Amino acid sequence: MRSDPLRTTSWAANLIKHQVLKQRNQRRSVSTVSESTFEEILRTHASGENQVFLHVGLSDIKSAFDTNPYEFLLSKVEANFESVLAPGFTDYFKMSGVYHKKHSRPKHGMFSKLFLRDAEYRTDDAIKSILVDGPYRFEECVHDDSYHPDGCFAKLVDDDVLVMDVGVPWITCSHLHYFEHEFDVPYMTDRTYEGVQCGPESACEPISQTCGQYVSKYYSWNKPKIQRELADAGVLEAYDLNGLQVLFFTLGDVEDVIGDKLRDDPYYLVTL
Repeated sequence: MRSDPLRTTSWAANLIKHQVLKQRNQRRSVSTVSESTFEEILRTHASGENQVFLHVGLSDIKSAFDTNPYEFLLSKVEANFESVLAPGFTDYFKMSGVYHKKHSRPKHGMFSKLFLRDAEYRTDDAIKSILVDGPYRFEECVHDDSYHPDGCFAKLVDDDVLVMDVGVPWITCSHLHYFEHEFDVPYMTDRTYEGVQCGPESACEPISQTCGQYVSKYYSWNKPKIQRELADAGVLEAYDLNGLQVLFFTLGDVEDVIGDKLRDDPYYLVTL
């Protein structure tokens, strides 16, 4: 990738800004939230939706409701949706070469680690698996190429699935990696990793997993900018419940807004 000094300065400045904001948000506080208010917001956004994809910060939920945050949230969303989905990402497959659909613990977030035991279904993607509790399925999708046009991430966009972020300081959207690949950003490249996959009731079998990877570890999304753009476009609903952040948006809407930005500027997500 040819170096552009202006681009390099911008994404480096964004990385510094992101780290400063992360430290500031770690010091924010969450106080008691009305359970009925939270339930009403959830019911409003569940209307007409059969499934929801979750990104969760359990510590903020614990502060807001003073209860077991995992059981509390799961009970609330399962009361409103037929299917609950969450990332089960195991990026360490790139080094270990082993993916077990039952025992490979998700790398990111305690919610996903706990949800692994309750999920009815897990995709075959050895790096970017998706956990599902409920009837939603990915059988006809390509699983061994994470961002394939007929893959699991593409299906969720085609189905315009609702995303709920709760207890996170700003927007979290696992699909941004997929959109970077879809719109061919210059700082991502496809790589294929060899290993084995083991199922809950099957022997281990050799697999190859293709997934888009950054050419440098120093790229970081400008989440405040992304959240602001989606809100300005009218496709994101945000609530601040005594410090508990709750966001709703659909993946089709994000593709429309972010896609236009990436067509104009392939570095849009990682620059100021």
